[in-house]
Amino acid sequence: MPPRSPVTVVNVGYRSTNYYVVSAGTSRLLIDLGWPGTFGTLLSNLKRKGVPLTELRYGLATHYHIDHAGLAQELKMAGVPLLVISGQEYAIPLLKQWTKPEDHFVDIAPHDNVITTPEASRRLLAGVGIEGEIFRTPGHSDDSVSLLLDNGFAFTGDLPDLAMATEENAAAVSRSWHELREHSATSVYPGHGPPRAVPSAGDI
Repeated sequence: MPPRSPVTVVNVGYRSTNYYVVSAGTSRLLIDLGWPGTFGTLLSNLKRKGVPLTELRYGLATHYHIDHAGLAQELKMAGVPLLVISGQEYAIPLLKQWTKPEDHFVDIAPHDNVITTPEASRRLLAGVGIEGEIFRTPGHSDDSVSLLLDNGFAFTGDLPDLAMATEENAAAVSRSWHELREHSATSVYPGHGPPRAVPSAGDI
């Protein structure tokens, strides 16, 4: 078996939101999917960073808020399948209630999404050369998930640090961080702000 390509991470984000391309050679996964009405901006950023749209094997939304899944359908129409973790489906049709006509949001069709479970995600990702798995990490929202690569990089969307959690979501936030730490997460690639170390056990 030929050796796997080393994993690289490129941020193609804008408007204070990070959109990460995780690549193993020319096999790539886009994590979080743009603001509505900004497909041209995303395409320009992909081109500027040397990422061909045709090499994106899946798009994954860490959660279905407009700044993280706003271009999901347009990406599907351009040939990028939408990877949905079971349990996220309920949130997809709710997304449009947070949009306005001037946002030019394109509603996400449910029939052609790629649905998988956290338990099956490792095999699916391995099929495109990426070593890691996807975990449910509620706290910011009930549909939130995180991608954790085997190298320790965790793509956590809007999962807050416990210090920023509310009384209502503190327990869920703490459990989500413990899940990632228990599976050897070392570095956080958040939906907003720069990468940082995973919070220490004493902070979660």
